[in-house]
Amino acid sequence: MSVIHIDGVPVSIDGTGPDTILMLHGWPDTAAMWEPQVAALSPYFRCARFTWPGFETGAPRKEHSLDELIALCEQVVREVSPGRAVTLLVHDWGCVFGYQFAQRHPEHVARVIGVDIGDGGSKAHLDEIGLKGKLGIVAYQLWLAAAWKIGGGIGESMTRSFAKKARVPVAPEALTPEKNYPYYSTWTGKYKAMKPFRPACPMLFIYGTRKPFNFHSSAWAAELKSKAGCQVVAMDTDHWPMLRQPALFNDTVIGWLRADAHAGLPAAAP
Repeated sequence: MSVIHIDGVPVSIDGTGPDTILMLHGWPDTAAMWEPQVAALSPYFRCARFTWPGFETGAPRKEHSLDELIALCEQVVREVSPGRAVTLLVHDWGCVFGYQFAQRHPEHVARVIGVDIGDGGSKAHLDEIGLKGKLGIVAYQLWLAAAWKIGGGIGESMTRSFAKKARVPVAPEALTPEKNYPYYSTWTGKYKAMKPFRPACPMLFIYGTRKPFNFHSSAWAAELKSKAGCQVVAMDTDHWPMLRQPALFNDTVIGWLRADAHAGLPAAAP
């Protein structure tokens, strides 16, 4: 593994090869979440990953704008894969920011592997999950937004109590309120420039089925599945399929990439 610094952000790079996979994590994780995927994919790809500003240990309590986070993605791609589009592997808020990056800079994105977040928040999605689902989303997001605003010990306790209830696979000491700024920024209107995601490139969408509600609509998944080069896979997990069933997840990703003649993977052994 090598580490480079881009605008003060450490970016880890594992593996070699002409093609790069940029891995973007979500709440309340860090770049370390992708270790099982790096182990599986680095023999074929350069795997680049970083921890979002505000999610690192000891991060100050600070909001980071949508433009700032998309610009960081662009800087990383230009540095780690000059002149060549990357594959995005994204989860949770990594999906949110990664999808916006892909729409603003389609020339930098060859493929997208989205995990558990689709067209969340769209009319089709909200209609499908109904009142109970809507209230569930409002409740947990406002709770985490309030934890960020309050901060300190109270904000930390609020964050950890929700994470325990949601069975978040992160050590309690890493569950800091500073990581909650995307929820606060969303509910205060600072991310209102986000656009619904309509992938313009091949996409693999993997989601867990053991959740109170999905973060995508059936219509969005069906439309995606109908497009050439795209695939939708349901896994019997919660919100973290890449951690709950890493072997199956990795095999699914590698199988999909193998089907793409331009993905930089050798054919499977007979």
